[in-house]
Amino acid sequence: MARAGALWAAAVLLAVAAPMVAAALLPPAAQAEPAWVRGDIRLNVRSGPGTKYRILEGVATGDGLTVLSRTEEWTQVRLENGTQGWIPAGYLAIEPPPTFKLQRLEDEATSLRARLEKMTSEDATLRESNVSLSESDGNQKQEIERLTLENIKLRAGARYPEMIAGASIFCAGMILGAILRRSSGRRHTPRIRL
Repeated sequence: MARAGALWAAAVLLAVAAPMVAAALLPPAAQAEPAWVRGDIRLNVRSGPGTKYRILEGVATGDGLTVLSRTEEWTQVRLENGTQGWIPAGYLAIEPPPTFKLQRLEDEATSLRARLEKMTSEDATLRESNVSLSESDGNQKQEIERLTLENIKLRAGARYPEMIAGASIFCAGMILGAILRRSSGRRHTPRIRL
């Protein structure tokens, strides 16, 4: 019984330590590279490079992974949630699947539509503002023209009293001159009678 317990403990220890030993013995990847599960499949992510290791999680087509190292039959990966494990080699692609690209393009299209709606709204607001400012500008030009004409009339009107006074003096001088001429036209002759 003690021997069975020891064997069982050794098996558990081996199962826990094997992935760490295997990872230490495998050549490290030059650098982590992104990858996606290809095809329409579902893969088990295992705790070590082999089917005897326990399943940690599952990944499906389109799930993003980071490749940490590779062997002939197994690839060590890190999932997006940080879990590290092993999957069979040959199921990864360096290009994202069409569904991933489609989703990215749909998100981009949604973002662009939102921007377009915002810009269309801003355009309408600016057009209304432009129309309002154009009307205001036209009204101000008319007011300036009206005030300019009124100013010209006022300046001309300020000269009328001067012109009337000058004309009055001129006319009065002519009348006075005519009267004086008539009266001076008769000579006073002294009437001396002898």
